[in-house]
Amino acid sequence: MRPDLAHIDAWLFDLDNTLYPGGTGLFAQMNQRIGAYVARLLNLDPDAAHRVQKDYFFSHGTTLAGLMADHGVDPYHYLADVHDIEIDILEQNAPLAAAIAKLPGRKLVFTNADAPYAERVLDRLGIRAHFEAIHDVHASSYHPKPHPHAYASLCKAYRIDPTRALFVEDMARNLAPAKALGMTTVWVNNGSEQAPSDTDDADHGFIDHITHDICHWLETIQEHS
Repeated sequence: MRPDLAHIDAWLFDLDNTLYPGGTGLFAQMNQRIGAYVARLLNLDPDAAHRVQKDYFFSHGTTLAGLMADHGVDPYHYLADVHDIEIDILEQNAPLAAAIAKLPGRKLVFTNADAPYAERVLDRLGIRAHFEAIHDVHASSYHPKPHPHAYASLCKAYRIDPTRALFVEDMARNLAPAKALGMTTVWVNNGSEQAPSDTDDADHGFIDHITHDICHWLETIQEHS
C-alpha cells in the first residue's frame, strides 16, 4: 500500500455513482421515481414535484428525510417504490472486484439507500462478497449523509476509528463530515455531484484525493503492494 495510506484499516464506500460510473443513468431512473412519488403523494404536477424533491434533498440530505419530517412518509414504502428500477445496465466489474479484494483491512458500504437495493447493485457488479456490511439509511436512523449522526452511527456500529478510515464518495458535500471526524477522503468527481455549489469555486479543503474512476485509483495506490 502507498505509504500515505498505510495506516488505513477501514475502507468505506458510497454506493450510487461511486462504485459504478455516474453515466450509467441508473440514478436518473431513481430520480424519476422519486419525482413521481412526490407528485402522487402531494398531488402536484411534475414541475412542482421536482422542486419539492430538490428542496428536500438540499435541506434534509435526501428527499425521504424531508417527506418523513413534513408528511410522515413510511420509509419502507418509499424506498421499496423508488428503488424499483432496472439495474441490468450494470455489468460485472472484475477489475474493481480485484482491486477491492486486495485492500488491507475491512470494507463497508455506507449509503443513503437501503440494504436490499444496495445488495442488488453489489451483486450485479460482482463485488458483494468483498464487503463486510452495508450501513444503510435505516441503520443511520434516517439521518442521511451529510448529517453527522450518519457517520457517528457507522463508526459506533462497527467500532471504526475514523482516523484510520478512508471514505470514498461521489458527492463532495458528504465528505466534509467524514473529514471533520479525521477520515481520509476521496472524491469521485464524475459529474454526478448535485450540491448547489459543487464547482471549482467551492471550498474543497476537506477532500484529500480526487479521482474520476475509483477502480483506476484503487489500482494506482496498490501498484507497489
